[in-house]
Amino acid sequence: MSYKILLLSAYDAISYKTWRNRLLSMFPEFEWTQLVLPPRNFNWRIRGNSLQWALQERETLNRDYDFLIATSMVDLSSLRGFVRALGRLPSLVYFHENQFAYPLGSQQRHSNIEPQLVPLYSAYCADAIVFNSNYNRDSFLQGAASLLEKLPDRLSPELMQKLNSSEVIPVPLAQAKNSFVERRSKSILDVVWNHRWEYDKGPKLLLQLQQQIMEQKLPIRLHIVGQQFRETPVEFEKIRQLSEQHASALNFDIGEFGFVESRQKYLDLLQSCDVVLSTALHDFQGLAIQEACALGCTPLAPDSLAYPEYLEAKFLYRSDQTEDGLLACNEIIFKLQQWLKLKSKNQLLPQNRLQQFSAQNLKPKYEEVFRGLLENQNET
Repeated sequence: MSYKILLLSAYDAISYKTWRNRLLSMFPEFEWTQLVLPPRNFNWRIRGNSLQWALQERETLNRDYDFLIATSMVDLSSLRGFVRALGRLPSLVYFHENQFAYPLGSQQRHSNIEPQLVPLYSAYCADAIVFNSNYNRDSFLQGAASLLEKLPDRLSPELMQKLNSSEVIPVPLAQAKNSFVERRSKSILDVVWNHRWEYDKGPKLLLQLQQQIMEQKLPIRLHIVGQQFRETPVEFEKIRQLSEQHASALNFDIGEFGFVESRQKYLDLLQSCDVVLSTALHDFQGLAIQEACALGCTPLAPDSLAYPEYLEAKFLYRSDQTEDGLLACNEIIFKLQQWLKLKSKNQLLPQNRLQQFSAQNLKPKYEEVFRGLLENQNET
C-alpha cells in the first residue's frame, strides 16, 4: 500500500538528512512531501520552526496526508495549533538525539530550557514516539523525569507514561557495496576517525592518542576526516602537525586529513582502512562507526553511550572520566597494537558487520509503526 506522508525536519544536520534519505530509499512506493530547515541558529530553529512553517508553508501543510513524521526538533504541539489540519493527522516523532544527554560545554544548547521542553511537548502530542537507540531513549527518559522533579508545579504522571510507551528503531544502514579496494601497507595499521570536528566528539583524547603514537614510534596512521565548521577545536591543527612529523619520521605517507568531498572517495577510504575509531563524548547511535563496520573496518569505541548496544567488549575501551584521559588512551594504544600484530602476520582483524542495522532487517519495524498509526486513527 502506498501512503502519503508529510516529513518534517526542523534542524536538518547530516545525520538527520541521512535518516530521511534512508527512509525514502526503504519506501520508494510512498508519496513523500518533505519540509526541512538548515542546521544553524539552534535556539531560534528549535523554537521558531513551527511559526516559520505556519507562515511560509501553510499550503503544503494543509494538503491531504495519511500521516506525519517529525524529528524531535520540530515544535509539533505549536504547529498543530497553527495549522488545524495537522491536529487530525496521525503523527510520529523520531528522536535522533536529545538535549538532556548533550555533554557540558555547549553553551548555546544549554543556555535555556527550551531545547528540553519543546521535544517534551512534541512527544506528548504525538501518536507514536520512536528513538534511534536504547541509550537515546533511556537518557531522555531520565532527563525528563529529573526535569519534571525540578519544575515549580507537579505535573500528571501521564506525561512519563506516554514517554515510557516509546519504541526503539535505529537509523538503517545503506547497503554496503562489495567493490574491491586494496588494503594499505601490511606493516602499517590504518585507523580512520570519521566524526564531526567538534568538542563533543573528543578531540582532546584524539590529540593525546596521536602524541602517544608518535612518542612510541608506532606504525599506526590516523586518517582524520568528517564534517567541519567555520570554527574547529584547536586540537585538530596540532593533530595535523604531529601526523606530518610522525609520517616523516617513519617514512610513510600521511593519512587523509579534512572533509572528503567525494562520497565514493570517502567510502573507498573506509574500505581501505583497518580500524574505525570513536573518541566521542556523546553519540546517540554512532552512524559513522556503523557505516565503517559495514565496509569491513574493525570498530574501537568507548564502553558507554550507544556503543555497548551493538559492539562486543573486544571492540570497546573503558571510558575515562579523569582529567588527563590517560586510561582511555592507554587502552586504545593496547588494542591497536594487538591488531597491528595480527595484520603484520597477515591475519584477519575481528569484525562486526552489523547486519541487524540493515534496511532489510529494519524495514518491517518501520512498517509496523506506520500501520499502528493508521489503525489507531481508524479506531478513534
